[in-house]
Amino acid sequence: MKSFFGLVVLALSIAVGSSSVSAQDKTIVDIAVGSPDHTTLVAAVKAADLVGTLQSAGPFTVFAPVNGAFDKLPAGTVATLLKPENKSMLAKILTYHVVAGNLDSKAVVAAIKKGNGKVELTTVSGGKLWAMMDGKNVVLKDEKGGKSTITAVDLKGSNGVIHVIDSVVLPN
Repeated sequence: MKSFFGLVVLALSIAVGSSSVSAQDKTIVDIAVGSPDHTTLVAAVKAADLVGTLQSAGPFTVFAPVNGAFDKLPAGTVATLLKPENKSMLAKILTYHVVAGNLDSKAVVAAIKKGNGKVELTTVSGGKLWAMMDGKNVVLKDEKGGKSTITAVDLKGSNGVIHVIDSVVLPN
């Protein structure tokens, strides 16, 4: 079922992104803005003043939580993080979802295999994420022990790639 959901999300993302501008001409921010499943993420990126950074040359690999991922957080968490006084904390959480470089799904899976089942990724925030296989799914483990499954892969933009995840990953 998760694989089917991932394909649906991917198909919708491609459909949303298929205007007169090709996906390769859109930044990762443009792709996220065009996705109805990422409105909370886009609002958070704007509140943290990260739009300019994520529209820069990169390349970036973004693990992008869907709206439902934010809904899994304790009640009031998103509203609290979106307040101006929490901008630095929000920026740290969001940049924890970003890795420098252009790691498409093949590169992630190859790194997991090379690492004997797990690869450590250093995020833009300076934290660590671990990617591993769970059956046919790639799962991320955060510094707090939380896990998130990648549900859609390789949404490619001009400055990187987005992989959609089903839970927010959190740094220490």
